[in-house]
Amino acid sequence: MLFSSMTFLFVFLPLVLCLYFLVKDKYKNTILLIFSLLFYSWGEPKYILLMIISIVVNFFLAKFLDKSSDYKKVWMALAVAFNIGLLLFFKYTNFFLENINNIFGINTPALNIILPIGISFYTFQILSYVIDVYRGKVAVQKNILTLGTYISFFPQLIAGPIVRYATIEKQLTKRTHSLKKFCTGLRRFMIGFAKKVLVANNVAIIADSVFNSAQLNEYGFLVILLGTLAYTLQIYYDFSGYSDMAIGLGKMFGFDFDENFNYPYVATSVTDFWRRWHISLSTWFRDYVYIPLGGNRCSKLKWVRNFFIVWLLTGFWHGASWNFVLWGLFYAIILLAEKLFLDKWLEKVPVLIKWLLTFVVVNIAWLLFRVESVTSLMAIFTNIFTFSGIGLNEFIPANFNLVSYSIFMVLGFVFMFPWKNIIKIRNHKLSVVKDVILIVLFILGILSLINNAYNPFIYFRF
Repeated sequence: MLFSSMTFLFVFLPLVLCLYFLVKDKYKNTILLIFSLLFYSWGEPKYILLMIISIVVNFFLAKFLDKSSDYKKVWMALAVAFNIGLLLFFKYTNFFLENINNIFGINTPALNIILPIGISFYTFQILSYVIDVYRGKVAVQKNILTLGTYISFFPQLIAGPIVRYATIEKQLTKRTHSLKKFCTGLRRFMIGFAKKVLVANNVAIIADSVFNSAQLNEYGFLVILLGTLAYTLQIYYDFSGYSDMAIGLGKMFGFDFDENFNYPYVATSVTDFWRRWHISLSTWFRDYVYIPLGGNRCSKLKWVRNFFIVWLLTGFWHGASWNFVLWGLFYAIILLAEKLFLDKWLEKVPVLIKWLLTFVVVNIAWLLFRVESVTSLMAIFTNIFTFSGIGLNEFIPANFNLVSYSIFMVLGFVFMFPWKNIIKIRNHKLSVVKDVILIVLFILGILSLINNAYNPFIYFRF
């Protein structure tokens, strides 16, 4: 079930909100748990059992880990092995089989495994809980329903942000509800909804027309540039819009989640970009992989090793395909280059040039991220650098009227900048105008969903 679906907006959400605020405080988590499991089972009910097993197993593993003094590391290893094992099995089994087949020239058939929605996200959330219990940073949760609510909470279940247990530990048992907080959450939800439905869905039509085409390997520079820019906007408005909706929903139920995006496309370096993009993921890898490996408090050789390990894992986390590994390696090389020598040179470069260079690098990275076939990537880069391939004039008439979608491209570029920090609305009347605009955008989004069934969601598969 998508947040940007009529079923969620007009059936699921009103029902859970009504029941949530009707029951006493001690039953609110139970309502959230029931509806979260229902939300997760929508469309693939068989994997509800996997979710319940994860909740039960991790509840007891954390308890054993907390009570044990002699076998703490053993219980920790079992918890990591169980959770990573599930992720590896469901997400990467067929990838490994395919590569074994290619290497050894055998024909082991692929298994009929369907990827459970959001398994990459909730696995990392569970790991944050058991690792922090092991480290003594959080108290073990003694109520299995409370832990189940944390693991399965539907706003951030299928696509993040990756909410750490430590962030909402106290909120799980005691949180504040108010009309002001609810309205703040509602506004945030409507902003995310508009970003997803009005911008991401429309620019996705351009991106998919390029990258899903049978002629992809034949496209030249301008067509690939058009598709890449559209995808760059799509993935930002799609994912940040979802994060906005998740954060807004959290506030409506009394929870305060950390921010996941901070205008990443205004970054003036790739390091700055990753401080702003998918913050919950980058900080997770920093705290649970990079620093335990030694971070930068070691020899330069080990530091470089740590860097590459983290970025290989970051790439692989996104999907079972070699293009994601290339994407991770690309960022590892660029970030290392920045830290080793480019930063000193960039200090002397005008801000506008630094922003443009960063934006170009990010777009190249998204091209690696979007095109899963390594063969297609090679063909695309060959056409780009040899100035060959199908041009824009030949591409447009065969697919769609670009003018009808160019408006959304322009809107996407305009609103990727932090205008709210530049134009601060203090006047009450202007705030009312802002709310009216949000309501209008929400209605336009609903009308768009009614008139157009095209409603893709990129991070659904992660």
